Amino acid sequence: MSSPENRAYLSLGSNIDAEHNLPAAVRELAVFGRILAVSRVWESPPFGSDSRHAGNFLNAAVLLRTEFSAEIVCDVVVGKIEKRLGRVRDPDDKNAPRTIDVDLSFFNAEILTIGHHRIPDPAILTRAFVAVPLAEVDPGYVHPVVQRQLKEIADELAAGQRLWPRGDVALGVKSSVTESSQ
Repeated sequence: MSSPENRAYLSLGSNIDAEHNLPAAVRELAVFGRILAVSRVWESPPFGSDSRHAGNFLNAAVLLRTEFSAEIVCDVVVGKIEKRLGRVRDPDDKNAPRTIDVDLSFFNAEILTIGHHRIPDPAILTRAFVAVPLAEVDPGYVHPVVQRQLKEIADELAAGQRLWPRGDVALGVKSSVTESSQ
């Protein structure tokens, strides 16, 4: 096998048994590469029109070095993890409560469309619960579409959206960037 060279930035979210499912998703991701960094866990109100019926979400981000392509990460890795953790998709409510949601947010510095997924994930530019955890794993990463650093995007969004750290939820690995500039 060749050495892993790709850097996959993954966003995680859960509002069903999140204290269990987020760390489980991180452990599952470790099977597919080397975890370089994880963010803290962040809590936010649910998003969407029927959000009043759902509990708050816990969100995090993982930077994974992997030998797999973006297509494999998006179509196979994410699917396996979500299936193992009991994700059920409601076609009538994409913002429904869930055990786990794993999204490939960035892949290297590439701009891609994989099925119905756009990478970079457009939510990075509008939702603090996506941008803030990603900025924690690599604050100096430059968004390949808008050419702005993640930290700048996250700071701007965090100023206008409700989001707070959950220090009581551990993801099981060190929560800092260890090799983001390598």
